[in-house]
Amino acid sequence: MRRITAQSTFAALHRLQAGGNLKASPPKVLAGGFLILILLGTLLLALPFSSRAGGLGLFEAFFTATASVTVTGLSIVPFQSLSLFGQWVVIILVQIGGLGFVTFAVVSAITLGNRMSLRQQSLALEAFNQTSMARLRDTAVSVLRYAVVIVLSSTLLLSLWWWGTGRMDIGQSLLQAFFHSVAAFNNAGIAIFDDGLRSFTGDPVTIAVLSLGVIIGGIGFPILAEILRKRRWSTLSIYVRAMLWGTLILNLVGFGGIWALEYSNPLTLGQLGVGSQALAAWMQSVSLRTAGFVLFDMSVIDDSTALLSAILMFIGGGTMSTAGGIKLGTFIVILAAVYSYLVEHKEVVIMKRSVSPDVVQKALAVVVVTVLTIVLALLLLTIFEDMSFITLLFEVMGALSTTGLSEGITGELSTPSQCVLIALMFMGRVGPLTLVYSLATRARSRIRYPEMEFQVG
Repeated sequence: MRRITAQSTFAALHRLQAGGNLKASPPKVLAGGFLILILLGTLLLALPFSSRAGGLGLFEAFFTATASVTVTGLSIVPFQSLSLFGQWVVIILVQIGGLGFVTFAVVSAITLGNRMSLRQQSLALEAFNQTSMARLRDTAVSVLRYAVVIVLSSTLLLSLWWWGTGRMDIGQSLLQAFFHSVAAFNNAGIAIFDDGLRSFTGDPVTIAVLSLGVIIGGIGFPILAEILRKRRWSTLSIYVRAMLWGTLILNLVGFGGIWALEYSNPLTLGQLGVGSQALAAWMQSVSLRTAGFVLFDMSVIDDSTALLSAILMFIGGGTMSTAGGIKLGTFIVILAAVYSYLVEHKEVVIMKRSVSPDVVQKALAVVVVTVLTIVLALLLLTIFEDMSFITLLFEVMGALSTTGLSEGITGELSTPSQCVLIALMFMGRVGPLTLVYSLATRARSRIRYPEMEFQVG
């Protein structure tokens, strides 16, 4: 694999402007663009006035910038320790990293479409669940429109609520509401209150607004575009209906599971009333789909809750969203493939519609690559650190899924382990799109080999 550098990225962009055609592959430009953004964020966060303590160290700034651009939210220094300037740098990086990922995907697909065969165009459109290149352009515009409307609406509601309830004055409420609305919509999960969001555990309005922002940002912009365009359940595509059902079921499973496993834990939900328990369990379930907000100390949760959390982080949100993970659509296809094998169906079927073998293979590739990455990263962390396995697994999942959830050990890890987390955050954000493009533009071999018997299982 050729090394991605800032020079090669700028050269690719120059060729695009000069010749009207993209010479470098979109994944290469995407990775280079994210790297440049991270380096720029590192320089800004390393300035003396970016932190109340006189600036971050270069590695601390690099880690924080990576966590912001990849909308992960892991930190080795508290975000609360940043100055107002540093907090604005973080939230701008989060917004560009969240929306830039999606809009770049759309723009790159359009660019590819200008020089792809009809077969390749159909694969690219399938990858983004669209029916035409024109629809992809509409999606790009919709992404920006949705972002502005949702973030501003959330900011207005939260600021008025916090000001009206006497939590803070109007200026502070506007700033805090904007920051947390952007973090929620982009599934970053960064909170700059001294206690995170723990003081809002029993606040239904705050929980409702932030959880809704997380869900909307993580469900996928093509799905939102189709819902607003068609507005009737019966006219929605099978894919959109499956994703909506999957989102609802996973959120409810996480909600019920966390509440059942933690309701008697005096260090988490056990100390709260029933209403506050329900709100905290709901917000935590939604956040585990790659948002990363926390309403109680994750370092004292039961191991069974940690395992459930890791599974939800692994699944993640929707394709073409601000969320990470293997994506809900991938998980649905894998479940459908397993079910079809168990009942001896020759086709993989979802809601009375068959799924093409290419899609099944793509889903399998995403899962296998993700699992192998987790295993390798976990192996490295167990070598570098003397900590419990479940704690390190939680850290790895939080980084690769871009959820950013941690049991509070990120700052205690050694530098090699923190470098592993940086790589995981970058891969978790850039990797899925890279894999989609490699699958969408791959050349099909004309060679056919004879079949053989091969034992599995």
